[in-house]
Parts: sequence; structure tokens; C-alpha cells
Amino acid sequence: MRRRLPWALLAVLVLAQICYPLTGGATRAGLTVATVVLGYLLSVGHALLRRGARTAGALVAVATGGGFAIEAVGVATGVPFGSYDYSGELGPKLAGVPLIIPLAWTWMAWPAWLAAVRVTSSRPGRIALAAVGLAAWDLFLDPQMVAEGYWIWRDATPALTGLPGIPVSNYLGWLLFAVLLMGALRPLAGPAVDRVDGRDAPMFALYLWTYLSSVLAHAVFLRLPASAVWGAAGMAVTAVPLAVTLLRARRDGTDRREPHPAPRVDAPA
Repeated sequence: MRRRLPWALLAVLVLAQICYPLTGGATRAGLTVATVVLGYLLSVGHALLRRGARTAGALVAVATGGGFAIEAVGVATGVPFGSYDYSGELGPKLAGVPLIIPLAWTWMAWPAWLAAVRVTSSRPGRIALAAVGLAAWDLFLDPQMVAEGYWIWRDATPALTGLPGIPVSNYLGWLLFAVLLMGALRPLAGPAVDRVDGRDAPMFALYLWTYLSSVLAHAVFLRLPASAVWGAAGMAVTAVPLAVTLLRARRDGTDRREPHPAPRVDAPA
């Protein structure tokens, strides 16, 4: 059960995301909330089952707690993302922030960290790669959510080419917070997060699914071609090395990850 539960949650999450483009209005907003909650349960549950209470607690503290804090500051002051307001479609708010927003930070922070650990043994490299892997997700997320009217920017200039309505400061703010988040996660979570093994396959699958499905959804179903291009380029920094590393390990039957003493890593079947 401990091995199957993350895969089961991932399957339900994938099903919910497949249904997203087929819905609209209040149903789509409800599905958005449900998807975030599923992703949160998947990542925190995996961290708890595979690394223990310390790691799960650290993930919640830095990603959920830190995510809420920086969002509350952002809504109140415009720093570091720019001035923006949330609509009421994403559920209850606290300090102007829908409660599901910090859950979304947590959902993607954990697979982004594990992907970086799988790819490189350098601690600064891991922090940088994980931070980019998390922050680049917003190149998909923000255009999609703004198009749905879930939040709006008061001043959206300057903006990336093809992505009007969202200031560049938003993406830079995400990157800044992602670096701080990833930098704090390892000291708080302990050495258990410095290694990966075959039990982390659901998180690798989650990250790669998020990348590939987001490109397809934005390019085809959501009619957001510019965010499909920007997101594909941004998340590729982490997703492509992860995919290559997993494919090589599967082909060679060996773990080429790092010299740390850790269980052998098996690529996902």
C-alpha cells in the first residue's frame, strides 16, 4: 500500500487534469481547486511515506508556510511579484490569498527538488536546478489562471512577448522565492533529501507529466500558444536532464547519479 498509494494519487490527479479542458465556469474552478489539493496530498504524502515526518514537516513549513507568507506580502505590497488581486473563484481567502495557492507551491516544490537531486550531486546545482524547475512552472500556470480570471494584475508591464497581462516581475519573484525555498529545504529536512531511489519514481513521473501535459494543453486545448513555448523552454531546463538521466539508467541498468551512499535507483517502469 505504501508503494501503491502515490501512484494511485497520481493517477487520479492525471485524470482530473485531463478533464480540465473539457469543463468550464464554476465546474472548471472547482476542478482547479481539487487538482491542487490532490497534488498537495501527493507530494506531502510521498515525502512523509518515503522520508518521514521531519522531511514532510520541512516541506510544509518552507513551501506551504513560506508560500502563504510571500503571497500575503505580495497581495498587500506588490513585492516581489507586482501588484495583483485574486478573484473569489478559488475558494476561501486569508489575508487576501486563496488558501489553495500555497498548496500549489508545495505540490510542485517536492518533485522539482527530487528531480534536481536525481540529476546532479552539487548542492548549489541542486538548489539552482530545483528553483528553476519550480519557477518555470509559472510560465504555464500564470497565463492559464489569468485567462480564467482567477487573478488580475494592476500593472502588467513590462511583459514577456506573447504573454500580456502578466509582468516580468512576477516570474522574477517566483524565481527569487523558489531559490529561498530550495535553499531552506535541505537544512530543515535533513540528509534524507540528499538521495533518491526507485520509490521516488512517482515524483519523477509527476514532474515529467506536468511538463509534457502542460505543453500539449496550452498549445492545443487552451489556445495559449505563447505560454506553451515559454513554459516548454523554461521547464526543459530541469525536465530534459531528468528524462535523459532516467532513460540512461534504464538502458544501462546502473545508477549514474552520484557517489553518495544511497539505495540503488531504478527508473520508473
